[in-house]
Amino acid sequence: MSLLMLKEHYRIQLKEEKLNEMREADANGRPIVVVGVIQRSDAKNQNGRIYPHDILSKEVKRYQDEVIGGGFGMGQLDHTDNPVIELDKVSHILEQIWWDGPDEKEVWGKIRLLNTPKGKIAKQIVLDGIPLGISSRAVGSVTSRDGCDYVEDDLSLICWDLVGTPSTDNAYLKLHEAREINNFDKRKVYPVKYRIKDTLKELLNK
Repeated sequence: MSLLMLKEHYRIQLKEEKLNEMREADANGRPIVVVGVIQRSDAKNQNGRIYPHDILSKEVKRYQDEVIGGGFGMGQLDHTDNPVIELDKVSHILEQIWWDGPDEKEVWGKIRLLNTPKGKIAKQIVLDGIPLGISSRAVGSVTSRDGCDYVEDDLSLICWDLVGTPSTDNAYLKLHEAREINNFDKRKVYPVKYRIKDTLKELLNK
């Protein structure tokens, strides 16, 4: 089964009161933090994909424990088809993710904008009141049935990127088609200590 690059986009909506708090924080040299929904399970999204709750829950826990827990929850400004995080494009860090919303099937995230070149651009966009979107970047396979693509248990979350919001009343951003990924090696994506851990598992299983 082919691995695909999977992207799901959600809008970050900020009220004027929250924007004013952020502007005050920036004026006083404090970091800018954004909180919002970044993923949903058991719901068909506009590109026809469904993330079963048990599969997404397992991968969210791994990402929280290994990637965010290790301080590596970085993301880029604007999307890319590259399954590797490009450090020169990093704009923010995901500090925390948790389940909330109806039936606790919404993944929420706490995002801190960084003082990098791309982070400064993202910060100015937010402070100017221009909507941004959050886009998950993952690799995995899907199975089609009943008119939907169900994400399989080989799902591997890479990061969440900040993306531009089109001028639309829709609750979702424009979704990108899945792109096939050849020769994906997750050890190239994650920090060294997790690559070592995966290598040890492979050796022990031989």
